[in-house]
Amino acid sequence: MLSRRANREQNERAEREREQARQEQAQQAKRDLYAQLNTTARAYRIAARDAVHAAERAETIDPAVLDSAKEAWADQYSQAQMALAKDVLHVASALNGTLQVGYSVVRQLPSSPNPDEAYQRAKAWFSGPMSDGVFLLRVTLRHDLGVEIDPEFEQTRMRMLNALNSARRDLERLIAAERVQAAESR
Repeated sequence: MLSRRANREQNERAEREREQARQEQAQQAKRDLYAQLNTTARAYRIAARDAVHAAERAETIDPAVLDSAKEAWADQYSQAQMALAKDVLHVASALNGTLQVGYSVVRQLPSSPNPDEAYQRAKAWFSGPMSDGVFLLRVTLRHDLGVEIDPEFEQTRMRMLNALNSARRDLERLIAAERVQAAESR
């Protein structure tokens, strides 16, 4: 009888240890995914910002650098879509849209009807909304991991997310209007 009880306790202890190991492994996988998502978002923003600065200085831009950063982000974002919690996914999705608009801004610089205005807009985008979006992603990921705890975070996240989405829509409308204007002037 004591032997069975000792066996049962040993089995229960082993099961608790396996469960703890599974939880730790899942948490590590989540941290790894979050770190990769953050890294690729930052690299994409930096590559696009550097392309803007190079274009403004009339330097040759290697589109492969920006395209590579874009593809790396797309791969990470695609993986993250299957693993992120809903509130974290909202932030990553908003940042994805923001990065896509940033890519369009950079790619349209050479053909812009008003280059000075286009460079100023691009620089403002990358130092403002784009930077804010990458920051929001990082803080959201840290909050979800429990690394950063702020009781007001949900309100801050929603305010920043709304501002990011609004800025993106405004820029998308401006770019679309410029395309129409350029097409009509041809």
